[in-house]
Amino acid sequence: MEGLVTKSTGSWYQVKTPGGQRVDCRIKGKFRTKGITTTNPIAVGDQVDFTMEPELGTGVITDLHQRKNYIIRKSINLSKQAQILAANLDQAFLVVTLASPRTSLGFIDRFLVSAEAYDIPASLVFNKLDLFSDEGLAILDEFKAIYQNIGYPCYEVSALEGTHVDQVAEAIRDKVTLFSGHSGVGKSSLINTLLPELQLRTTEISEWHDKGMHTTTFAEMFELPHGGYIIDTPGIRELGVIDIEKQELSHFFPEMRARLNQCRFNSCRHITEPGCAIIKAVEEGEISQSRYESYLSIYHGNDTRA
Repeated sequence: MEGLVTKSTGSWYQVKTPGGQRVDCRIKGKFRTKGITTTNPIAVGDQVDFTMEPELGTGVITDLHQRKNYIIRKSINLSKQAQILAANLDQAFLVVTLASPRTSLGFIDRFLVSAEAYDIPASLVFNKLDLFSDEGLAILDEFKAIYQNIGYPCYEVSALEGTHVDQVAEAIRDKVTLFSGHSGVGKSSLINTLLPELQLRTTEISEWHDKGMHTTTFAEMFELPHGGYIIDTPGIRELGVIDIEKQELSHFFPEMRARLNQCRFNSCRHITEPGCAIIKAVEEGEISQSRYESYLSIYHGNDTRA
């Protein structure tokens, strides 16, 4: 049998069959994804094969189908292994706030670099619009301009009041969309606004988790009534970029990528080299100073700060 992994706790996985049946599955022994060492061998969004254990009513995952993509982050434990947030995505939405709590530009940039590295279109959702003063709205416009100018769609919403949530609903229709962000940014509130019936389903999920399973670091998938899925991830405190070589990093900044062939040296690091088109663009205001600082931070390995 085959199916789609819709929930994960690290020990157990809920798999949805093409017929709509949901089966609690586990993996036996060491299960390794080909060429990837991760803290979670199976992720929400994966397509898998499994066999039933009739006497238990559960299943055993036997094989993982090839992924079209996935998004990972560096584990914050000492092992520095990768953790797969989700697999087989059409797009990723990062929910951010300018206050209560504040999402730093560095965090936004690391998320966008990770999405670029794994070929996943990304968008930003600026939440808590209801809390903004006139001054805050002006700052929001500045932040939005940084990212809209380089091609990232930006949405301004209030999950609390439902403001502009319809724009997000239209953007995720018929797609598999990852929702991510810091704890407290209102990601769950936004998803509940998009899926009002989810409050009931959250109760059911809690009962499912009461089997003693560890739930703090894994994602869950919810089906949209008009087609598509939302993958909800727990709040991310830190986000480390992984598996990107220093010489490749600039390729994952779209505004830098467009200028790479203009540098004097093919091996330009875009740090101190003469004739660097990237440094020139920063000096002339064509590349945001904050984006360039994020590039330097990741390049030098200071890439796990919130």
